[in-house]
Amino acid sequence: MLTVKELFNIKAIDGIKIVAGEKGINNEISIVNIIENPDAFDWLSPNELLLSTGYIFKDNEKLQNRIIKELAEINCAGLIVKMKRYFDTLPKNMIDKANEYGFPLIELPYQYTLSRVISIINEKASGRYDLLNRKTLDMHSLFFRITLEGGGIERISSMLSETIGNPVIIVDQDWKLVNAIEHINNKVPLSYCFDLIKNRPSFPKEFIDAIPEDISDMKRSIKRLFRLEDIEVKCRILPVAAASNIYGYIIVWETVRELTEFDFIILEQASTNIALERIKAKEIEEVKLKIRQDFFDDLLTGKITSTESIQTLSEMHGLNSQYKYHSMVINIDSNDQDQFEDLVARRVQVENRSKKCVDLVYEHSNYSNGEVTCFHRNNRIIILIGQHENRAPISVNEAKQYAQKIYDVLGKHIKNTTFLIGIGRQYERIQSLHKSFSEANESIRLMQKFDDRGGISHFEDHSIYHFLDSNVKDMELEDFFMKRLGKIYEHDKFHGTGYINTLENYFHNNLNISETAKAMFLHRNTLIYRIEKIKEILNSDLKNAEELLQIQLAIKIYRLLNKKLQIDS
Repeated sequence: MLTVKELFNIKAIDGIKIVAGEKGINNEISIVNIIENPDAFDWLSPNELLLSTGYIFKDNEKLQNRIIKELAEINCAGLIVKMKRYFDTLPKNMIDKANEYGFPLIELPYQYTLSRVISIINEKASGRYDLLNRKTLDMHSLFFRITLEGGGIERISSMLSETIGNPVIIVDQDWKLVNAIEHINNKVPLSYCFDLIKNRPSFPKEFIDAIPEDISDMKRSIKRLFRLEDIEVKCRILPVAAASNIYGYIIVWETVRELTEFDFIILEQASTNIALERIKAKEIEEVKLKIRQDFFDDLLTGKITSTESIQTLSEMHGLNSQYKYHSMVINIDSNDQDQFEDLVARRVQVENRSKKCVDLVYEHSNYSNGEVTCFHRNNRIIILIGQHENRAPISVNEAKQYAQKIYDVLGKHIKNTTFLIGIGRQYERIQSLHKSFSEANESIRLMQKFDDRGGISHFEDHSIYHFLDSNVKDMELEDFFMKRLGKIYEHDKFHGTGYINTLENYFHNNLNISETAKAMFLHRNTLIYRIEKIKEILNSDLKNAEELLQIQLAIKIYRLLNKKLQIDS
């Protein structure tokens, strides 16, 4: 086992001398490397002995101090600087920093090449490599046995924490918690710094943003500082990866002891095994998801008719067959979709946006007065809301209030996107859920037909439109409209009067002159004049109940046929 102290006994590199940091004279040397890149700190590991000509820090006092500090914190063995190239003597600030951290700072005579020094020291340290390889093989066998026995990520992370002597956190590729192992000697408890809820993000966004997204930028574990209030914790982060795909990250909460070279090798071993577990779990989850999707597809299309089958399958997939259910469908229309020419990139964007919407719905499930089940199909989010059979039915207003809250949440978090939310009626039996789903989709279809740019509607808001649009041909609808309101329509078209809009607001406000004038921002006398003019054109006093019903139907037909009437005109 080679130490810094033993370097001075090697005759082949006679003349080297330590100028600072003698407290670290017994530091062990595992490997020798050259550092000529100021951004290389992430790739260094404990017990490395670093060699340099000094070129990268020759004129930068701030970088000189940073190098000493960073190498000491990583627990590198020491720094050897080749003299007479850029330094006749090492700077006093480097010497002071090295003494402060107890980090060996060594001068190398000019006549030695860095490659020759590396060869000499590595030859002396070869006995340590043999020992390290044997220990590594033992740990590999242990992790592999845990995997074969089906121990899973929990046992692997527990063994890892015990071996490296520090708390360990495992997250998935989206930084959602998979598992966390506390250590008895940890002075900064994980539970104090994080909400340790599985499948939920634990780390703050600013910490995650500091991690390279490309696996090629994380060749080895990297160091990052976690800050919370007045707490600062050094973390070592290693990607859980296979075939250039990242399946998560291992975060070592380095609060108990500094990691050694052997610890970093064990981390890489554990990473491989956790990657295998993540791949296996992903494949199982995909099978479960496919089965779940098939069930919901059959349920929402009314293909499951057996009461016994519905009860069994509902319980299996998180629904209660005794509850009253209604459905809500959210249509997502991205305003920046056209920026993706590649179809695959566009599909990935739609998928990611839909997943985020589902997560937001679940995060705000407390807004609902029932149990929420949510999933997505392409650009549509489907929400099923179950309510205990003994509770009063959910009213149209209650359903719309919940939809409004979800609409506001999505609008806040998902930018450049338009949402249409359709709501179906609540049914007493889960076997009728497909009717509610169909109604929710119909509400969206009608909103799209009316050119609504975002909004919420319950099926009952559009029930008359649904009846007319589904059961009567366009030609017959147009004929009915022209017979009842054709004269008003022609007057509006040629004089630009907007009398149909006035009638629509008049009926919407229950034939109340004051309320209608207020809603239309008109003077009361102006509205009275308009109503009288309408009566004159229609040759009606607008008092006959049957006639009023026909006029209201004609207005709703106008809404349905508005585009076609505009084109024809």
